[in-house]
Amino acid sequence: MTLPELLGAFSLAIDLGLGQPMEHVLRSWRVAARLGDAMGLAEDQRDSLFHIAMLSWVGCVADAPEVANWFGDDIAFRADSYDVELASLPGVGFFLGHAGRGGSVPTRVRKVASIVARGGLPVLRGIQSHCAATSLMAARLGLSPEVCTALGQFFTRWDGRGVPFGVRGEEIALTVRLIHLADVVEVRHRSAGVAGAVAVARARRGGQFDPRLVDAFCTMAEEVLPALDDGAEPYDLILAEPSLRLPLTDAALDQALGVVADFTDLRSTSRAGHSSAVATLASDAARILRLGADDVVTLRRAALVHDIGLHGVPASILDKGEPLTRTERELLMMSSYYTHRVLARPPSLARIGAVASLAHERMDGSGHHRGLTGSAIPMTGRVLAAADAYRTLLEPREGRPALSSRQAVDALRSHVRAGRLDADAADAVLV
Repeated sequence: MTLPELLGAFSLAIDLGLGQPMEHVLRSWRVAARLGDAMGLAEDQRDSLFHIAMLSWVGCVADAPEVANWFGDDIAFRADSYDVELASLPGVGFFLGHAGRGGSVPTRVRKVASIVARGGLPVLRGIQSHCAATSLMAARLGLSPEVCTALGQFFTRWDGRGVPFGVRGEEIALTVRLIHLADVVEVRHRSAGVAGAVAVARARRGGQFDPRLVDAFCTMAEEVLPALDDGAEPYDLILAEPSLRLPLTDAALDQALGVVADFTDLRSTSRAGHSSAVATLASDAARILRLGADDVVTLRRAALVHDIGLHGVPASILDKGEPLTRTERELLMMSSYYTHRVLARPPSLARIGAVASLAHERMDGSGHHRGLTGSAIPMTGRVLAAADAYRTLLEPREGRPALSSRQAVDALRSHVRAGRLDADAADAVLV
């Protein structure tokens, strides 16, 4: 497996967090790459363009709890944001109109008043947190300083009215300017066709977008945008780039999956470190059960990414301080399905994904998303389910505080007695 293949899969989870169909980020990269070719993008910048495209929106996991606090459903907020130019009067209306969304009238009034009184500081802090997170992830993945620096410019604008304020024009990396435009026109193309994509590009020309890129895009739009629906396999396109073909070593893959795990956990304040802790519990239990070496490795890796589907669940649900409604619980249960879909490609990741998506299955069929029972759940899945359940009991969740170690042990054993968890797997986790 290559790092670009892994990031391509991770981008599918980011799509969910943006309220966009899977492959939005990958399609945006295709648009940016075609436009970059037309603009003479240097060969050594092509791999940078890919990594910037894949990681630009990763920071949304870092500010998801804050966005949920101010604007309600963070996924709906981000999806709606594509319809408005944020650094404009309508943009101000957008922020104020979404403040406290889903809350009572008094709550919404307080949120609006607080944002106005603080001069939009909550929004600025969210953007700063986003940029810092994307740059940090790039650094942890061993990407170049140029990529890390460029990611810090993601919320800049051609006219200098973005964040950091005053960074403008050619001061913004060409790769970033390409992604700025491609990200928006890909969304608009799906909702309003080529004409709609061209219209939004022209409307934001010289403001949010580089005028030269807009002009070039408008001449190419009829060719570039319809080509997105050619049925090409995204991972084949990734590997068609010579600079993106270097395979990861086992150690590098483990490190990269650990980074993905840590950033996934950022979607919820109560889940910090959850995935890594589950991976340790699960792999230790697998060794106690004398599972094969390959199964131990696959299980550890699956545990690191078992919650990647949470990118498709609003942070307002993940951090809710009271029991979930039936609808909210259904949305949360969808996360294991999302995990399965995100990790289904490329084939080198599918084996990990097959185990990761079993984290919430239960022996009696009461789990999700498939409702598997007994022998249909392999031992790797049973161990992962027990490890995840135990670690979750030690963390605060919807409507309850974290349990003590003794309480968590008792609760896990009650699940075994009820037939929900495998006894051997649970015993191994608790050793």
